[in-house]
Amino acid sequence: MSSAAPTSLAELAGLFLRLGTTAFGGPAAHVALMEEEVVRRRGWLTQQQFLDLLSAANLIPGPNSTELAIHIGYARRGWAGLVVAGVCFILPAMLIVMGFGWAYVRFGTLPALAGVLYGVKPVVVAVVAQALWSLGKSALRTWALRLVGGAAFVLGLLGVHELLLLFAAGLATGALRWPTLAHRAVPPALVKLVGAVGMLAVLPLLLGLGAGAAPAGAAAPLELLPLGLAFVKIGSVLYGSGYVLLAFLDADLVQRFHWLTQGQLLDAVVVGQVTPGPVFTTATFVGYALLGWRGALVATLGIFLPAFVFVGMSIKLVAQLRQSPLAGAFLDGLNAASWALMATVSLTLARTALLDLPTVALALGSAFLLLRYKVNSAWLVLGGAALGLGLQQAGLV
Repeated sequence: MSSAAPTSLAELAGLFLRLGTTAFGGPAAHVALMEEEVVRRRGWLTQQQFLDLLSAANLIPGPNSTELAIHIGYARRGWAGLVVAGVCFILPAMLIVMGFGWAYVRFGTLPALAGVLYGVKPVVVAVVAQALWSLGKSALRTWALRLVGGAAFVLGLLGVHELLLLFAAGLATGALRWPTLAHRAVPPALVKLVGAVGMLAVLPLLLGLGAGAAPAGAAAPLELLPLGLAFVKIGSVLYGSGYVLLAFLDADLVQRFHWLTQGQLLDAVVVGQVTPGPVFTTATFVGYALLGWRGALVATLGIFLPAFVFVGMSIKLVAQLRQSPLAGAFLDGLNAASWALMATVSLTLARTALLDLPTVALALGSAFLLLRYKVNSAWLVLGGAALGLGLQQAGLV
């Protein structure tokens, strides 16, 4: 059961500031760390409540793990908690990335980060595996949900779009439960959900109207307002991983506006991947490289602002879905598909992280410490980073 004791804003701020400082590894790792902290350590949410919020975050565009943090903040302290949790999760990563941006502009290159990645990724594999095992007990609690989750996992590996997978899983679960439901009327909340996501599907087209590209070979005027609007657009329409973010940034900032070169864009994505917190802080680096600290703040605000708006709009809708048996079945299907999407990402992560015997040993050792001694994963992540840096300094990475 979730904890009935009230959560102070200071507690929310402390937790998400720490996660924003230590949560390496991308969205799947962030979700795993949040599940450890708010479900198993603090009891703020039940597994079912956590999965419902995760599915809600997966349904809307933007940075999923940041949206999950925003949802958790609202669940514990209302609108004030929504703002505090989201801002505190973003803030440490933004400041760290701004530091990298300053060094990049000052020295024209990035510090060597291979050692950090080498040591952190195997630990993240263990953390995500533990979360998948824990969340699977709720997300895949029946044979029907296991079937739906397994199908979503296979289709996810084949590259089917995540939004299509989520809706297909929800519809499949609703259809499987339909014969057993006494009340079969389609709830208004489900109709609203389908309509809202349909609107989001055409949002890229609407935001693209009237925005012309720069002439061939010329750069579009670079000012704070156009920069901010470019990132508002990206934050409003982007589904998927950091690799999808790379495609959007390339299309707009490199090909369309000619503000960045391909090399600068790849450097920005590397910084977003190897620093803790949301991968979307890639925008912070881009903003600093283009217009200094003001550009960094405007770009960060632009790409994250839609997440706060979309979460605020969807909160009551998620609560209404649980009140109807048919909509609840749909949400159970979304949860199974969300688990499957997280599993596909973790498999990709494992392929890039477990490169040799030391990384395999680090992943297994981390899993043992997590399961046997309940070691806080933040310490394991920091330990992995320190070990990787040490190996890099010794010339072994």
